[in-house]
Amino acid sequence: MESLDLEKSPALGAIRGVSEARPERPGEAADAEPTRAAGRRFHIWTYGCQMNVHDSEKLANLLLHAGWEACEAADQADLLLVNTCSIREKAEHRLYSDLGALRGWKGAREGRVLGVGGCVAQQEGDALLRRFAHLDFAFGTHNLRLVPRLADAARAGERAARVEESRSLERFDLPERHPAFPGAGRGSAFVTVMEGCDLFCAFCIVPRTRGREISRPAAGILAEVAALAARGVREVVLLGQTVNAYGRHDLRRGGETAAGVVPFAELLARLAGVPGIERIRYTSPHPAFFDDALVSAHGALPALCPHVHLPAQSGSDRVLARMRRRYAADDLRRLAGALRAARADLVLTTDLIVGFPGETEEDFEATLALVRDVGFVDSYSFKYSPRPGTAAAAFPDRVAPDVAQARLERLQALQRELTLAAHRSRVGTRTEVLLEGPSPKGRGQLQGRDPYHRRVHVAAADLAVPAALAVGRLVPVEIVEATPHALLGRPLLTQSPGAAAR
Repeated sequence: MESLDLEKSPALGAIRGVSEARPERPGEAADAEPTRAAGRRFHIWTYGCQMNVHDSEKLANLLLHAGWEACEAADQADLLLVNTCSIREKAEHRLYSDLGALRGWKGAREGRVLGVGGCVAQQEGDALLRRFAHLDFAFGTHNLRLVPRLADAARAGERAARVEESRSLERFDLPERHPAFPGAGRGSAFVTVMEGCDLFCAFCIVPRTRGREISRPAAGILAEVAALAARGVREVVLLGQTVNAYGRHDLRRGGETAAGVVPFAELLARLAGVPGIERIRYTSPHPAFFDDALVSAHGALPALCPHVHLPAQSGSDRVLARMRRRYAADDLRRLAGALRAARADLVLTTDLIVGFPGETEEDFEATLALVRDVGFVDSYSFKYSPRPGTAAAAFPDRVAPDVAQARLERLQALQRELTLAAHRSRVGTRTEVLLEGPSPKGRGQLQGRDPYHRRVHVAAADLAVPAALAVGRLVPVEIVEATPHALLGRPLLTQSPGAAAR
């Protein structure tokens, strides 16, 4: 999946979403609470993209339905799951370091169970069990449904790795949210619409760890979104490794009558008609799969947020061809223009790789030019990291690490300028923020996202309702201050409390 915070990510608690802090380590937590479900408490560490965060949510829900209870810290847990990311080498190495440290956690209390899932587990399989004797089980990205059984088997002394790939739609057939599901009131929810990728970009390990493309029938997506709306969710974020490739293979074979799928733009339109859903996002799309209908949907559907994350990876045609990206830099410029023609206030963010094998200074300058020309409001940029089994891992012409680092710093300096300029242009304007919870910086603030996916902080004392009741609500604000990282908003309190924070 090509997007968002691939280096930061450990989720805190028993699924609270992506956090910039690392997960607490055993021994760092406060004194454990009294055990309320003896031997049946779980905790999850999550690394990686939104798909991994959502997979951890699915795991939490499955375990709750199986009689487990979520807990706030690893020191309180009888079962600890580590949901991993392998999109870059650094994240994989971090896992191995964490697993080594967890030997102490496992031995601190009899009967504890340790499981590893996600992309590294899919990639390495039972090699993880051989390397870490205290690891009880490993499970791949297609085997989330098996985790409650694997955990129970581990408590009986069995060790196993389940990393089989599956083309079955059963992977989407999951129970509704358990009443104890964490974060139920936050107002936004992830919804998986497809998984896998068939593109095999030269740098990307996703087809190996997530498998080939498979799309979920539209009826199941609509039913899930309707159920979420009934529980107070106002925003849904549609997920897929190449989310706008949804249904493309099935539609070639006969469309909805054959596989229950519809064109992606039609799926968006149907979801926009679900009562209670006020915002729709999708991530991460591939530039090659934007058709006229999807572009037009951004002008036709008010619920479709005016933000598109458009992973460019490079601005050099030579590098893009070597990456196997299936478009040129001018294709991205034209697509950006078409999206803005459909909706003038639409903003774009992107992913970028510097130091790809063979990248010259001229190639890098082309990337800087693309960033300026398109005017990306934000970007997630990284140095190239070779991944096993990918074509680029065998390329001989590596860029020197110091050169790649210098390029990354130049790119990020340019992006900070563009981001700050975009944020300053918003000062004095009005927007609507879906409040997610307390700001990590404290200071009596709550944070949330506006329709443009910009982070906005608001003072809890200025809200028309108590902060505890405001989380998960849409609040109108005026932007009063801008930084390179976020916006500061003043809640508009001239309306009634019900309207100001609905």
